[in-house]
Amino acid sequence: MTQEITPFLMFQGGRAEEAMRFYVSAIPNSRIEQIERYGPGEDGPEGTVKQALFTLNGRAFMCFDSPVSHAFTFTPSISLFTTCDSPEEVDEVYGKLSEGGEVLMPLDTYPFSPRFAWIADRFGVSWQITVASYLRKDVP
Repeated sequence: MTQEITPFLMFQGGRAEEAMRFYVSAIPNSRIEQIERYGPGEDGPEGTVKQALFTLNGRAFMCFDSPVSHAFTFTPSISLFTTCDSPEEVDEVYGKLSEGGEVLMPLDTYPFSPRFAWIADRFGVSWQITVASYLRKDVP
């Protein structure tokens, strides 16, 4: 049996589409694949995202606007680990994703990477951004 695992992001307050558009503009080779919206009389506010599929640099993600208000949101204990081809690309992606967000670890040189940052974006989603060539090659 083959299983596919796709990250699924839940947004509140009708922000799913805004978040998707923000992410595909910040990450190269990304696009919104499909959006299904709540219609009249359905659980969520009409026109908000019932379910959507988008890709970030070829990786599939799903999201929706929760019709129910929850006492929780995203937490930095799980993050989207993003590898870039160069330190300059790290700077560019960091600049876009950190806009309106919170810096958890500032963009800097660290013992494990010459260019790294950890942020929570304006939607509360946590991102770690680093240079791909500096990841350990001996880890399977």
